[in-house]
Amino acid sequence: MLTFEKLTFENIDTIVAMMQDFYAIDGYDMDPAVSRENFNTFLDDERLGQSWLIKENDLVLGYIIVVYFFSFEFKGRVALLDELYLNADARGKGVGRKAVEFVKEYVQNQGCKLVLLEVEPHNIPAEKLYESQGFDFHPRNIMRYSIKNN
Repeated sequence: MLTFEKLTFENIDTIVAMMQDFYAIDGYDMDPAVSRENFNTFLDDERLGQSWLIKENDLVLGYIIVVYFFSFEFKGRVALLDELYLNADARGKGVGRKAVEFVKEYVQNQGCKLVLLEVEPHNIPAEKLYESQGFDFHPRNIMRYSIKNN
Protein backbone atom coordinates (compact mmCIF):
# COMPACT_ATOMS: atom_id res chain seq x y z
CA MET A 1 0.00 0.00 0.00
CA LEU A 2 1.32 3.43 -1.00
CA THR A 3 1.54 6.03 1.79
CA PHE A 4 2.78 9.59 2.16
CA GLU A 5 4.54 9.93 5.49
CA LYS A 6 5.24 13.44 6.78
CA LEU A 7 8.94 14.07 7.10
CA THR A 8 10.30 14.11 10.64
CA PHE A 9 13.63 15.25 12.02
CA GLU A 10 14.60 11.58 12.30
CA ASN A 11 14.15 11.09 8.53
CA ILE A 12 16.24 14.04 7.36
CA ASP A 13 19.23 11.85 6.44
CA THR A 14 16.96 9.59 4.36
CA ILE A 15 15.60 12.47 2.30
CA VAL A 16 19.00 14.16 1.93
CA ALA A 17 20.47 10.95 0.50
CA MET A 18 17.66 10.83 -2.09
CA MET A 19 18.18 14.53 -2.87
CA GLN A 20 21.79 13.77 -3.74
CA ASP A 21 20.59 11.15 -6.24
CA PHE A 22 17.96 13.53 -7.64
CA TYR A 23 20.34 16.46 -8.06
CA ALA A 24 22.98 14.23 -9.67
CA ILE A 25 20.60 13.45 -12.55
CA ASP A 26 21.04 16.98 -13.92
CA GLY A 27 24.42 17.74 -12.37
CA TYR A 28 23.10 20.25 -9.83
CA ASP A 29 25.25 21.26 -6.88
CA MET A 30 24.05 19.93 -3.59
CA ASP A 31 25.62 20.41 -0.18
CA PRO A 32 24.21 17.77 2.21
CA ALA A 33 25.12 19.83 5.30
CA VAL A 34 23.21 22.86 3.97
CA SER A 35 20.24 20.67 3.05
CA ARG A 36 20.16 19.14 6.55
CA GLU A 37 20.25 22.63 8.08
CA ASN A 38 17.48 23.78 5.73
CA PHE A 39 15.31 20.81 6.67
CA ASN A 40 15.72 21.69 10.36
CA THR A 41 14.47 25.21 9.60
CA PHE A 42 11.74 23.90 7.30
CA LEU A 43 10.38 21.36 9.79
CA ASP A 44 10.32 23.98 12.56
CA ASP A 45 7.80 26.14 10.65
CA GLU A 46 4.90 24.44 8.84
CA ARG A 47 3.97 27.78 7.24
CA LEU A 48 6.98 27.27 4.95
CA GLY A 49 5.59 24.04 3.53
CA GLN A 50 5.58 20.28 4.01
CA SER A 51 7.57 17.29 2.93
CA TRP A 52 6.69 13.61 2.75
CA LEU A 53 8.44 10.34 2.16
CA ILE A 54 6.64 8.22 -0.43
CA LYS A 55 6.49 4.69 0.93
CA GLU A 56 5.17 1.32 -0.07
CA ASN A 57 4.94 -0.73 3.09
CA ASP A 58 8.33 0.04 4.72
CA LEU A 59 10.17 0.71 1.45
CA VAL A 60 10.94 4.37 0.71
CA LEU A 61 10.27 5.06 -2.99
CA GLY A 62 10.87 8.82 -3.06
CA TYR A 63 9.88 12.13 -1.58
CA ILE A 64 7.80 15.27 -2.07
CA ILE A 65 8.56 18.85 -1.01
CA VAL A 66 5.88 21.54 -1.20
CA VAL A 67 6.59 25.17 -0.26
CA TYR A 68 4.19 28.11 0.03
CA PHE A 69 4.13 31.76 -0.92
CA PHE A 70 1.51 34.47 -1.32
CA SER A 71 0.66 36.03 -4.68
CA PHE A 72 -1.78 38.81 -5.49
CA GLU A 73 -1.73 37.78 -9.15
CA PHE A 74 -2.79 34.25 -8.27
CA LYS A 75 -5.30 35.48 -5.67
CA GLY A 76 -3.74 34.18 -2.47
CA ARG A 77 -1.66 31.35 -1.14
CA VAL A 78 0.29 29.41 -3.77
CA ALA A 79 1.94 26.01 -3.46
CA LEU A 80 5.14 25.24 -5.29
CA LEU A 81 5.72 21.54 -5.82
CA ASP A 82 9.40 22.16 -5.25
CA GLU A 83 10.56 18.57 -5.61
CA LEU A 84 9.02 15.23 -6.49
CA TYR A 85 11.55 12.43 -6.69
CA LEU A 86 10.99 8.73 -7.30
CA ASN A 87 13.76 6.18 -7.31
CA ALA A 88 14.32 4.35 -10.57
CA ASP A 89 12.39 1.25 -9.45
CA ALA A 90 9.26 3.30 -8.69
CA ARG A 91 9.05 5.17 -12.00
CA GLY A 92 6.47 4.24 -14.62
CA LYS A 93 4.25 2.37 -12.14
CA GLY A 94 1.64 5.00 -11.29
CA VAL A 95 3.41 6.20 -8.14
CA GLY A 96 4.05 9.66 -9.60
CA ARG A 97 0.39 10.02 -10.58
CA LYS A 98 -0.72 9.13 -7.05
CA ALA A 99 1.84 11.52 -5.59
CA VAL A 100 0.60 14.42 -7.74
CA GLU A 101 -3.02 13.61 -6.87
CA PHE A 102 -2.05 13.60 -3.18
CA VAL A 103 -0.33 17.00 -3.49
CA LYS A 104 -3.25 18.58 -5.36
CA GLU A 105 -5.75 17.45 -2.74
CA TYR A 106 -3.49 18.36 0.18
CA VAL A 107 -2.74 21.92 -0.96
CA GLN A 108 -6.37 22.55 -1.84
CA ASN A 109 -7.23 21.63 1.76
CA GLN A 110 -4.53 24.12 2.86
CA GLY A 111 -6.35 26.93 1.04
CA CYS A 112 -3.98 27.22 -1.91
CA LYS A 113 -5.27 28.80 -5.11
CA LEU A 114 -2.66 27.38 -7.48
CA VAL A 115 0.09 24.79 -7.69
CA LEU A 116 3.25 25.61 -9.60
CA LEU A 117 6.11 23.30 -10.47
CA GLU A 118 9.23 23.12 -12.62
CA VAL A 119 10.09 20.35 -15.02
CA GLU A 120 13.38 19.85 -16.82
CA PRO A 121 13.01 20.16 -20.63
CA HIS A 122 14.49 16.69 -21.16
CA ASN A 123 12.14 14.99 -18.67
CA ILE A 124 9.33 14.15 -21.08
CA PRO A 125 7.79 11.41 -18.86
CA ALA A 126 7.39 13.91 -16.00
CA GLU A 127 5.96 16.51 -18.36
CA LYS A 128 3.39 14.00 -19.64
CA LEU A 129 2.52 13.02 -16.06
CA TYR A 130 1.90 16.63 -15.04
CA GLU A 131 -0.13 17.38 -18.18
CA SER A 132 -2.29 14.31 -17.50
CA GLN A 133 -2.99 15.79 -14.06
CA GLY A 134 -4.21 19.12 -15.48
CA PHE A 135 -1.00 21.15 -15.37
CA ASP A 136 -0.07 23.38 -18.29
CA PHE A 137 2.80 25.72 -19.08
CA HIS A 138 2.63 29.27 -17.81
CA PRO A 139 3.28 31.75 -20.65
CA ARG A 140 6.08 33.55 -18.80
CA ASN A 141 9.67 32.55 -18.23
CA ILE A 142 11.07 32.39 -14.72
CA MET A 143 14.05 34.62 -14.01
CA ARG A 144 16.22 34.53 -10.92
CA TYR A 145 18.70 36.62 -9.00
CA SER A 146 21.11 34.80 -6.69
CA ILE A 147 22.08 36.69 -3.57
CA LYS A 148 25.73 36.19 -2.78
CA ASN A 149 26.64 35.77 0.88
CA ASN A 150 29.84 37.53 1.97
